[in-house]
Amino acid sequence: MNQQVTYSELSQHDFLLLGINDIAYVKKEERDGKDVFMIHSADGAPITALANHEVAFVAVRQNGLEPLSVH
Repeated sequence: MNQQVTYSELSQHDFLLLGINDIAYVKKEERDGKDVFMIHSADGAPITALANHEVAFVAVRQNGLEPLSVH
């Protein structure tokens, strides 16, 4: 059986929306001289800052998303 697959390019807008309802990014940053772990939505919008990496991952999972670390 021969199946033909057609691919098309994603627009920049569609690319930005990939994972928007599935993933959140956790990134270590410095705020007021202290390390915090920022949670960002898949489109890069900041959501919140937490003091602990593990707590940030748990918070993301509790909201039905998959956390990904950004270095």
